[in-house]
Amino acid sequence: METIEFDKLKEDISNLSDIGKSADRGIYRMSFTKADLRAREWLLSRYQDAGLESSVDGAGNIIGKLKGKDDSKSWIIGSHIDTVPAGGHLDGSLGVLTGLEVLRTLKKKEFIPNHSLEVISFTDEEGRFGGLFGSEAFAGELTPDRIHNAKDLSGMSIVDAMKDAGLDASKALDARRNPSTIAGYLELHIEQGPILDSLQIPIGIVEQITGLFKWQVRLTGLANHAGTTPMTMRKDAFQGLAEFSLEIPRILEENGKENSVATIGRVSLFPGSANTVPGRVEFSLDVRDTDESILEELSNAFRKAISAIARRRGLMFEFDILSQVKPANSNLKILEAIQNSCDKQNYKYHKMHSGAAHDAQIMARITDMGMIFVPSKNGRSHSPAEWTAWEDIHIGANVLLNTILELTK
Repeated sequence: METIEFDKLKEDISNLSDIGKSADRGIYRMSFTKADLRAREWLLSRYQDAGLESSVDGAGNIIGKLKGKDDSKSWIIGSHIDTVPAGGHLDGSLGVLTGLEVLRTLKKKEFIPNHSLEVISFTDEEGRFGGLFGSEAFAGELTPDRIHNAKDLSGMSIVDAMKDAGLDASKALDARRNPSTIAGYLELHIEQGPILDSLQIPIGIVEQITGLFKWQVRLTGLANHAGTTPMTMRKDAFQGLAEFSLEIPRILEENGKENSVATIGRVSLFPGSANTVPGRVEFSLDVRDTDESILEELSNAFRKAISAIARRRGLMFEFDILSQVKPANSNLKILEAIQNSCDKQNYKYHKMHSGAAHDAQIMARITDMGMIFVPSKNGRSHSPAEWTAWEDIHIGANVLLNTILELTK
């Protein structure tokens, strides 16, 4: 079995983690920020140092390529290097850097694969401008309207952010890759959950990736004086939210399955005064499951529940769909190759689903896809506490390398 040069990978992980790191130890490398632009330049230089062909497509996706005997198709290894605010050093970055190390290893060994190999860092996976922008562009799923309306929470548009970075956002439409030129897609990622760590198993073989819908919900009542308005005469928007939050477990039990989850992660009250009955509440609702039909059923159930509460309390109910991503199944041939790679190296593995969204599920719409997980210590991610043992990273990189070798032989 082949092995990667671990010291080189470890050095890359350490160097990239310094870009955008703040005093709170969190990494602030959101897409198209100054830190992200520095990281992009750094990654391109690493591709070039490795002797790979390097390029940046219209969506800002950063591509390194090792040509194969047949250059008409490529196996793609992908992930991202942008982070959430105060994020960790491995989410996304580990997948890109292990992909780079796999290609670097094969290049040093003068190995020429049957098909070309590409490692791609996709733009804005973490969603500063709505999420999965780069892989959506690559898969041909972007529209001019989507590009025009993509804005961050401060109102900055992706058009302006890309312009500041020397890129033309309209060119993202040209990033579409013909599916006939793609042999398949692989992504190595930290689990971002506690399962592998609790089982003390170094490899997760991902059979499914969850789908999701994310809403911004508004309940509007009537702001009024907290002291002079009787309880029976209030149209308290927050009480509508409070009642709905208690309905979530019932809806999941009645309309969901074992993989179903729902989260209210952000709440804003208006006018936000201690002595005023809230006249409006805005909140996020994030719902996930691996079954598309269950997601649709949950969507209907949540909408009906909020509507009923709003009618009963004299509130107006509105919502915007912030994102909607379909679940994805991994390809059986790729799953078998990952499993064979583990078996031949005597690595334990656990078959599982991913509860987080990934570029892999966008890529699954145009090609065969597979994912490899490595453990997240205590299940922590999207925080400075994010950590995976070096030994597990080494194992994951070797599994990725030997999976690629089996798929390209």
